[in-house]
Amino acid sequence: MEEEVLGKAYDSRLMRRLLTYMKPYRPAIAASMFLLLIDSLFQIIGPLLTKLAVDRYLVPAHNRTTAIPFLNNWLSKDALTGLMQLSIVYGAVILLGFVCDFGQTYLTQLTGQRAMFDLRRELMAYLQTLDITFFDKNPVGRLVTRVTTDVDVLNDLFTSGLVTIIGDVLMLAFVIVAMARLSPGMTVLMLAVMPLVVLVTVQFRRTAAQSYRRIRLAIARINAYLQEHVAGIAVLQLFNREEQSRREFEGINRDHMLAFKDSITAYGWFYPVVEFLGMLALALLLDYGGFRIRQGALTLGVLVAFFQYGLRFFRPIQDLSEKYNILQGAMAASERIFKLLDTRPLVLSPADPTSFPSGPVDIEFDHVWFAYNDEDWVLRDISFRIAAGETVAVVGHTGAGKTTLTNLLLRFYDVQRGTIRIGGIDIRQFDMVDLRRHLGIVLQDPYLFTGTVGSNIRLGTERIDSEEIRRAAEQVNLLDFVDELPEKFETPVRERGNGFSTGQKQLIGFARALAHNPRILILDEATSSVDTETELRVREALNRMVSGRTSLVIAHRLSTIQRADRILVMHKAKLRESGTHRELLGQRGIYWKLYQLQYKDQEIDRREEFAIQPS
Repeated sequence: MEEEVLGKAYDSRLMRRLLTYMKPYRPAIAASMFLLLIDSLFQIIGPLLTKLAVDRYLVPAHNRTTAIPFLNNWLSKDALTGLMQLSIVYGAVILLGFVCDFGQTYLTQLTGQRAMFDLRRELMAYLQTLDITFFDKNPVGRLVTRVTTDVDVLNDLFTSGLVTIIGDVLMLAFVIVAMARLSPGMTVLMLAVMPLVVLVTVQFRRTAAQSYRRIRLAIARINAYLQEHVAGIAVLQLFNREEQSRREFEGINRDHMLAFKDSITAYGWFYPVVEFLGMLALALLLDYGGFRIRQGALTLGVLVAFFQYGLRFFRPIQDLSEKYNILQGAMAASERIFKLLDTRPLVLSPADPTSFPSGPVDIEFDHVWFAYNDEDWVLRDISFRIAAGETVAVVGHTGAGKTTLTNLLLRFYDVQRGTIRIGGIDIRQFDMVDLRRHLGIVLQDPYLFTGTVGSNIRLGTERIDSEEIRRAAEQVNLLDFVDELPEKFETPVRERGNGFSTGQKQLIGFARALAHNPRILILDEATSSVDTETELRVREALNRMVSGRTSLVIAHRLSTIQRADRILVMHKAKLRESGTHRELLGQRGIYWKLYQLQYKDQEIDRREEFAIQPS
């Protein structure tokens, strides 16, 4: 629904804000406007030179004065020589007009691209400052549209629309002034068709605006449909929905075609109608001008000049009508962009942050309450402490609040009640960059970026050299796999790590965390998506990673946490049990039930084979 509303064709508040992106390039804009002014003047000189050639040499008139006085003394009295001189001047005017037009277009396009580069850079930088709550509520496709399609619409405004509008207005003004100086009566006659032109233009703008809105909506629907169905292509093929998907897409695509059809129809009748009115005005000029010439009140040169001005008069009107949609679309796009830039993150670093404590640190959750929506509590009065160097595991059913603990510790969200402390300091007192620099996390589904294996381990941290990357890979049992790759650590990684198995991506995630050497380690169900063989492969890696670090392990497989220093059991947003593996089994409570569900048919010794060795 957001794409349907175009808003006003012009909003001074939005335009002023848009123009701030052009301020750094004011010299280039000033030069462009100067060239535009000169080019408009050159467009006026051509018909005057034609008038002079006709009245002075081709059909000599009794009054040989011209609207370009300085040429009177320079031009030869000989017709052939004078026409040659005028041809040279006309050629020079055309050449200089071309140079001005090229310079103005080049500067405008360059300035527009630079301004849009700045805007895209600002949007991308700002998106990275927003908290996870914002991304929970805004689809990725919509945000991508803001940085791409909406910015492109603004680029059209700055490089084509705005400058063309100014140029067209200047051209109209100069043409009217030039015509009025030559013949006020014929100028009034030319302007007599303007009411009809205005009516046609208003109807065109209304029709074009409606079709433009439908086109925008259709494009948005096509993008959303493609994004969803390309991402879910495996499920689509698995359940044989290809034919149904084709039919659904055909309907959306047809709406887009019909919207464009209406737009084509609008443009199809608008230009011929304006052209007809222009020719009608010229016909009236021919009739009236011929009559005035026979009376001796007008020269043939003036009539010829008016015909040339008439062609220049209606062209800007057509352009102004066409640019109406660009202006309206730009206002709508700018409103959406500025709405995004005006969104304020809910999680912010303090103005005067506290330095992260040195040495070993503990973690404390003190009566923490949290809800993603209103008071639908995901955590209720959670309190526990992880001592420095201790490995604590958290288990529980799906939705019990396990991952929320890590989200709060990383300050992706802020608690509604209670406090989370690291080293005795409220984490809200730390700068978020400084806080996250000391935290390392391995997710259930590690995200790999397009690049190389090495760049996915380094993640842009310059202090991590190639030797440290190799050492981290060796410690997490990834090196054997990397050495088998054709380009080792320089092997390209495609989007989201396509081509790598889940276990391989998981090992790269372990190497990434280990290479950054965090003081606090978080493992969020890091082995739940791997098979038993891969789990054996990462066992020693996990032991090395938790050694000497304060570690929080979110686990689904109880085999990975049986020898943790302590296990916390979450159930229905509350912390229900706490103790070692054997203590919790002895209580025969929630943990014992989870254990029975997973391992009731297996030997204890077999289960403990996969356990994490605490520090």
